[in-house]
Amino acid sequence: MTKKFKLKKGDEVLVIAGKDKGKKGTILKMVTDTDRVVVQGVNLVKRHERASQANAQGGIVSKEAALHISNVALVDPKDGKPTRVGFKRLDDGKKVRVAKRSGEVVNA
Repeated sequence: MTKKFKLKKGDEVLVIAGKDKGKKGTILKMVTDTDRVVVQGVNLVKRHERASQANAQGGIVSKEAALHISNVALVDPKDGKPTRVGFKRLDDGKKVRVAKRSGEVVNA
């Protein structure tokens, strides 16, 4: 059975702990089996890559590494500050994610 998380791919998050604390970015990938997320422009590491058809030159490449999901918080769509996520049912019966801080519906 897969784990359920309140964050999704494409959400804008703020790093709340670690070396990149305070940086914002969007979630590029969810790694559900280890409770980790890959955030755009955050937790950059250098990797040596062999030359290939995609990367003809090869060499040292900077790429994003995964962060634990507990080290990021959703950015409130209203004021841009970190918030927790709740759920609410709309009048038509649809279940949506809601920012606890402002009560705004979170996109997607």
